[in-house]
Amino acid sequence: MANTLLMPKATAVWLVDNTALSFEQIAQFCGLHPLEVKAIADGESAQGIKGMDPIMTGQLTRDEIARGEKDPNHRLKLSDPKVRVPESKRKGPRYTPLSKRQDRPNAILWLVRNHPELKDAQIARLVGTTKSTIEQIRERRHWNSANLQPMDPVTLGLTSQIDLDLEVNRASRGREQAQPVAGDTLLPAALTERLVPAPEKPKDEDAELDASAVFAKLSALKSKDKNEDDGKE
Repeated sequence: MANTLLMPKATAVWLVDNTALSFEQIAQFCGLHPLEVKAIADGESAQGIKGMDPIMTGQLTRDEIARGEKDPNHRLKLSDPKVRVPESKRKGPRYTPLSKRQDRPNAILWLVRNHPELKDAQIARLVGTTKSTIEQIRERRHWNSANLQPMDPVTLGLTSQIDLDLEVNRASRGREQAQPVAGDTLLPAALTERLVPAPEKPKDEDAELDASAVFAKLSALKSKDKNEDDGKE
């Protein structure tokens, strides 16, 4: 692992202000140009940058600074870090151990059946395979198709549950929800509960009454009463 200086300019500001090291020594230690260190000393560069003590961070010792101040030709050496941080690795194709490669077709079959929304590129990222192999298993053209059994790739240790959920969410993002089948269906309860019965229309009594029928009935009553009175006399 490469040992690099933290915050070179801030370290150069501190060395310029607190040591008698030459510009060339500071420039060599901080990875700067000597003219840039001279500009820092003249106040023309790195204005507003607070100096960082490399002794406090464990990247330089007082004895090393003292040796550099006594000998202008001495090149400062960076101290070994107490804590080593591993270098970030470039992201490449997923490596599958040899002992688990035989389980890869079973995992591909499981993904194809249980997550048809996944694209071939996503399956290839999850289990470390090729698109041609996925196509062969999907179309049952794989040389060992008769013996394949769908198996969860997380259980097999070919991928993590987090990576699987991430790919499934990516594949499901933006997909339209299934439309309901056309036809006579019942309304949901949420809609029926909000239905308000329509008010009954008031009956138009005048429109329902037949004037001729009323007068005919009154005339019949009058004639009946008259006949009764004549019979009494």
